Amino acid sequence: MKTCFLPFIVVFFSLQNFAAQTPEKDWSKIAFTKDENLLKSADAVRIAENILLYQKSNGGWGKNVAVQKQLSADEKKKIEAAKGDLKVTTIDNKATVQELTFLANVYRFHKKDEYRDALLRGLGFLLEAQYESGGWPQFYPVQNNYSSHITFNDDAIARVLIFFKKIIDEGAAFPVEIPSQTLAEINTSFQKGIDIILKTQYRQNGKLTVWGAQHDEYNLLPTKARAYELPSLTAKESATLVLLLMSLEKPSKNVISSVEKAVKWFEQNQLKGYKEIEISGDKKLIADAAAPPMWGRFYDLETNQIFVSGRDGEKKKSYDEIEAERRNGYAWYTYEPAKVLKKYDVWKKKHVKIIPDKAQYIVSKDGSADFESIQDAVDQLKSFPDQRITLFIKNGKYEEKVNIHQWNTNIKIIGEDREKTIITFNDSFADIDKGRNSTFFTPTLSIEANDIILENLTVENVAGGVGQAVALSIISNRVAVINCKILGNQDTLYLGNEGKIYIKDSYIEGTTDYIFGGATAYVENCILHSKKNSYITAPSTLAGSEFGFVFNGCRLTAAENVTKVYLGRPWRNFAKSVFLNSELSTSIAPEGWHNWNKPESEQQAFFAEFNNTGEGADKDSRVKWSNQLSKRQAKKYTKQNVLKTNINTNWYENL
Repeated sequence: MKTCFLPFIVVFFSLQNFAAQTPEKDWSKIAFTKDENLLKSADAVRIAENILLYQKSNGGWGKNVAVQKQLSADEKKKIEAAKGDLKVTTIDNKATVQELTFLANVYRFHKKDEYRDALLRGLGFLLEAQYESGGWPQFYPVQNNYSSHITFNDDAIARVLIFFKKIIDEGAAFPVEIPSQTLAEINTSFQKGIDIILKTQYRQNGKLTVWGAQHDEYNLLPTKARAYELPSLTAKESATLVLLLMSLEKPSKNVISSVEKAVKWFEQNQLKGYKEIEISGDKKLIADAAAPPMWGRFYDLETNQIFVSGRDGEKKKSYDEIEAERRNGYAWYTYEPAKVLKKYDVWKKKHVKIIPDKAQYIVSKDGSADFESIQDAVDQLKSFPDQRITLFIKNGKYEEKVNIHQWNTNIKIIGEDREKTIITFNDSFADIDKGRNSTFFTPTLSIEANDIILENLTVENVAGGVGQAVALSIISNRVAVINCKILGNQDTLYLGNEGKIYIKDSYIEGTTDYIFGGATAYVENCILHSKKNSYITAPSTLAGSEFGFVFNGCRLTAAENVTKVYLGRPWRNFAKSVFLNSELSTSIAPEGWHNWNKPESEQQAFFAEFNNTGEGADKDSRVKWSNQLSKRQAKKYTKQNVLKTNINTNWYENL
């Protein structure tokens, strides 16, 4: 008898000891126990009976309830009377999941129908509470406050999905037999949950990072909860989400990409050389070169700067700036991402395909090729290759910002079909909000590397008529754009720096200054389409540059009712823009050119034409300070003269 009774006594006193501490926290310790002696005990049955008592009529449970406590008869009556109080049912602070976990584990040893039925009602609660998008609110039924947001905070959604995954993975080995219909619903719910994790992963300038603590249930962006829980990126909850994604046996390419991008963010945003200590009950962050890396709880959405905040809801840089109650009453730093980094190498070897060096790679959105994302392909290409590398982009709409880095030289990016291979994004000056230079952060496609060829592609910025919004930015040398469509509104095409750029057989559209910058460019046999009365070019040619923008054999068209389009105006005083052998529609203003209300530029800018045709080519009405070239003068504007460089005179031939 002693041998059989002793484990129960040990467990009983252990539970009493828990109850004497912080009851609701200690319940969480008991809820997930795998101790068979405890689960077999009579006290476990008593706790399970309490769980049934606390379960609300909708199948869920409230949070921060010390379920393991001994209950008096009066307490039981009050709990029973409150079963219809559905304002408290939640997945926050482990609620509902921990009760279901304990019930399942107890059922393994105590096969009571009421335990099974309570568990199935609890699963029904979780399934019903899920949004169609795949996320869960913090409380259900949904309340009219921040708890309605998709809640990753404190791992609320992650715990639900981990529990569902346990049911799916264990199958018949799960302690409670799950009806086939319910099991099918759990499978669907789990997949929707994974999908919402992928959809809410925050894009910073088009690049995947990590997640917020909570996301708006409609636009899916990080959003605010309590006053000190501001829209942000969170390292702690993001680490749990990544570990969940890494636990998938057969991850999709999107899951693999999500994990890789999050890991990269964790690596780049470690806080090194500091540790958190407590002195007389007050938290301090002190320097310690030997301390392991840690991460902030919250990061700014655009700068990745760690911040803390008090009940005033203002971002602060240090503990000293917030009240002691918030400083010590919240977990502002975490080591959780270290668990991800520790497991990543093994996971990567198992799931990440190593792309060997080769001369051509294929990008396809359907997952059938080397890469699904253009940026992913670019990021993995060999730096400064000796031989040209070709990226063949299969038809599809690639909604991403793409940056051809300075070290990604000697690449040809060719689309399957100009009309069907589309790179698109929607950043604009106001969206970027980086001050006066915001324009230069808006491009859909940025080329910073030398010796790049674009062919058979559409590149567009779909921000609309909201101000500066660049589709294609080229700030490098020896770049060719062939048979492409460059679509946008204001500032569609930026040709910056002092490089040489060749654009051929392409369509370029916009509203204001839609071809602008300081580069030397030869634009041949292209259609320039003006969408409103404004300016086509805005060159900022450097003083001393022999050529600016040269257009040869182009056709200038316009939208209906557009009647006054200027060929150009000087962004900088030494601007140069020349149109040769081109067809100008009636939309071209008789004056031809505009001085941008800078009379001094009339003496320094060089705007000229030669042998243009069409109703918009009326030489007699042009502003007096523009130029009409003679045949002898026009001979200077050959492709070879304009595009030759010291390194490669005929780089533009045989592309």
